[in-house]
Amino acid sequence: MNVDIIGGGLSGLSSAISLKEHDPTIHVTVHEKYKTIGYNYEGRRCAEAYGIHKSWVKWNPDEKSIFNKICKWELIIGEKTLIVPLSTGTQYILNRQEFISKLAQEAENLGVNFMMNDKIRSIRNLKSDFIIDASGCPSTVKRELGLPQGLVGGTYQHTIEGSNCFIRDTMKFYVTKEGGYYWIFPRDPKKREVNVGIAMYGSLKHNLKPLLEKFKLEQNIDGQVNYIVGGLVPLGIQHPLRYDNILFIGDAGIGAGVVSGAGIHRALISGHIAGKYIAKQSANKYTHMIKKMFRMEDMIGISYIKINNFLNKINPNLILKIAYMTYKSLNKTVP
Repeated sequence: MNVDIIGGGLSGLSSAISLKEHDPTIHVTVHEKYKTIGYNYEGRRCAEAYGIHKSWVKWNPDEKSIFNKICKWELIIGEKTLIVPLSTGTQYILNRQEFISKLAQEAENLGVNFMMNDKIRSIRNLKSDFIIDASGCPSTVKRELGLPQGLVGGTYQHTIEGSNCFIRDTMKFYVTKEGGYYWIFPRDPKKREVNVGIAMYGSLKHNLKPLLEKFKLEQNIDGQVNYIVGGLVPLGIQHPLRYDNILFIGDAGIGAGVVSGAGIHRALISGHIAGKYIAKQSANKYTHMIKKMFRMEDMIGISYIKINNFLNKINPNLILKIAYMTYKSLNKTVP
């Protein structure tokens, strides 16, 4: 069996590893548009926060792939702050480029073939038994086939070196009335570096750059901006998950958490499941398993967005009150 994987990011590498683990005889080729894996522009295209849970403990990062171990979240909702303590060894700020590079090395050790500097212009050029689309958002394959795009949001982030707001073990979230949040994540301790960003749920009408600049002024955040990134975030499952012999994974298929925007674990899981069921010659089970794992979470998130949009038209202050009550009820350990 031959499998082509479009994209050498988290989900693409996860699927490549899974295919080889479940059937070493499968010929797997990863097509990567950049000259390097991990250490390219898209190697840092996220806020880099990563949570470990039982279902994906196999992707525990090694020490070189971790900038910080996170002990607590601070949720700032209007005038109130919730402190959420975290279990030891479950939350990290990743050195995401290093993490991706380690996955690539693991895949290569298993016999995965890499085609670098190889941007796939059309799936008609691929003659394999299965194609795995890990091309991100928007999916290059779905655009070529004219398939729909699901719910998306927008993000914009500055990485700031020598920042006065660096707190090594704490991630901060600021919930907004507009339906979204800001974050301050501690990145590299050696540089006192932070990731400061904004996310908006299911809406692209906002110009995020001036909003982030305003937030930085309000919070008196200083330091040297050394990296800027932003773009679309697919929120929840991006149907279809399968089209003929093509499986969509990562941002092209399973997307990120609808409210949280967290996508690293979803990318890894979707790749692993796709690889497993292709290897077992049961590719039709991929869609079923993804829906079973994430449909309820996504439905709750979409309902939350709809409520936010409705309240925004009536009284935006209600958004903060509901957000506070919701987070309070979900976190029983909050004082």
